[in-house]
Amino acid sequence: MNHGLKRFVERLCGAGALALPLSVLPMVSMAQQPVVEDLSGSGSGFYEQAQTQSGSNGSLVLFNQVQEHGQEIQRLRGEIEELRHQMEQLRRQSQQRYLDIEDRLMSIGPSQVEESTPEVEPEAAEEVANTPSPSGVSEEARQAYQDAFAHVQERRFGEAIAAFKAFVEQHPDTSLTANGHYWLGELYAAEGELEAAEQSFNRVIDNYADSSKVPDAMYKLGLVKARQGEAEASRALLEKVQDDYPQSSAAGLADDFLRQGG
Repeated sequence: MNHGLKRFVERLCGAGALALPLSVLPMVSMAQQPVVEDLSGSGSGFYEQAQTQSGSNGSLVLFNQVQEHGQEIQRLRGEIEELRHQMEQLRRQSQQRYLDIEDRLMSIGPSQVEESTPEVEPEAAEEVANTPSPSGVSEEARQAYQDAFAHVQERRFGEAIAAFKAFVEQHPDTSLTANGHYWLGELYAAEGELEAAEQSFNRVIDNYADSSKVPDAMYKLGLVKARQGEAEASRALLEKVQDDYPQSSAAGLADDFLRQGG
């Protein structure tokens, strides 16, 4: 009986020895196989992840472009502000010159106006006083010119414009006609009517080449061009004053204006 039991135990152990590798083999095989994650049921599969990555790159490119455009806009705004500042300086300088003329006219008495020769201001009244009638200026023309000039002295610019317009129409060929056109240019410019001022100054330059008012008209036309935003045309006129009329007071003022404007 003991012998039979011993043989049964040996058979059982032999069967267990054979069965053990069979039970371990599937576990080893499973450990060697790669783990595959099933993403089919998730909300962020492979294609969605790829699309997200591509979208992120596109957003980055767009962000960089927006930044570059923003920097360009800031640069352009800076240039616009600089140009605006320069134009404002030109406007104030031009306006101040007109105010200076007005102040000088108001600070002197009527009898002294004919003897005054302020900067660039035409010596119109002086010429009226010193020009005798035989030179081609009739007493009627002289009186009409003095009356028009009196309106300027009194700062009645609207009446002065009307008076000088009547003067140049009624007396187109006197030695004072160029002065009349010049003063119309001054008055129009002071009133902000720049196109009309330009026309009046050009009449002096084009039609009265021998007039002493040509350098003054050229200088003032340069200021008008600056106020109109035509910087190159302004500089050309001011430099022409310097070149063609170097000894005139207008040339000195043109030089000052050019240096102040850079």
